[in-house]
Amino acid sequence: MHELTFHTLLYRYFFFEWLFRDATQGSLIERSAAWRHNQSQAHWLPTYMRRWLWCAVLLYGLGGIVEILIGAPAVSALFYVPSALSVSVNAVIAAIWLGLKTL
Repeated sequence: MHELTFHTLLYRYFFFEWLFRDATQGSLIERSAAWRHNQSQAHWLPTYMRRWLWCAVLLYGLGGIVEILIGAPAVSALFYVPSALSVSVNAVIAAIWLGLKTL
């Protein structure tokens, strides 16, 4: 078994698409098998939501520290914007998780 590169590990730490199969390709049996696989992998999605939540909290905190201590709102935007994007990523993950669990 080969070692994964740091770039691959970092990608897999934050993005979960490698866990799932494409349920739109193949025959009906293959799509059904892919759907069941995706539903069984859905239990990992709350872990990814926690990771993105901590990134949002950390980046928001860093933005606040930079804005208060340095007094540079333009520089603090470098932290606030990714923090806001983390919230939207969490919303997408939550929608996917709910869809896989309820459908």
